Amino acid sequence: MSSSISFLLLLHFVLLLMVLPITQSFVFPLDEGGDLIKKTCKKTPHYDLCVSTLQSNPQSSNTDVPGLAHIISDFLLAKATDTLDYIHGLLKQSPEAELQKALADCAELYIPVVKFSLPQAIDALTNGHFGFANYGISDAAKEADACENGFSGSTKSPLTERNTLVDNLSGVAVAIINLLKGG
Repeated sequence: MSSSISFLLLLHFVLLLMVLPITQSFVFPLDEGGDLIKKTCKKTPHYDLCVSTLQSNPQSSNTDVPGLAHIISDFLLAKATDTLDYIHGLLKQSPEAELQKALADCAELYIPVVKFSLPQAIDALTNGHFGFANYGISDAAKEADACENGFSGSTKSPLTERNTLVDNLSGVAVAIINLLKGG
């Protein structure tokens, strides 16, 4: 009796492995001439940024929606890392005490994003934990906003463009991951 149940379970598993790739290609078809990128990006808050970012990566032309989510999330991590490096560079050359403090606060906000939040979010995305992935990616946007808001009075933020890019890329990534969640 138990050997026949084991055989049926094994047969079911083998059939599932054969059918899953076929059904997944219907749900998340491979890109045909950039149509998937455009269709996906239309469902994000920053269409032009989404399209230009995805089209700049050669892998995006022959991937599916989960692949696009990975590409945009990896690009977000790269831009957040670039921003942190830029902050460290500014800290080395800034003589102004008020600017130094705001930049140091920004570094404290970006370090956990670059070292923990985004890498863990990308790992969660890989493992199909879309809610956790969105949480980590949303954290990047929140910290970029907090960094920007840390500049006050006569101290103008030298990071506005970078913080805005991190915030906007986060919005795009969350929107694409929401498509994977089904909503």
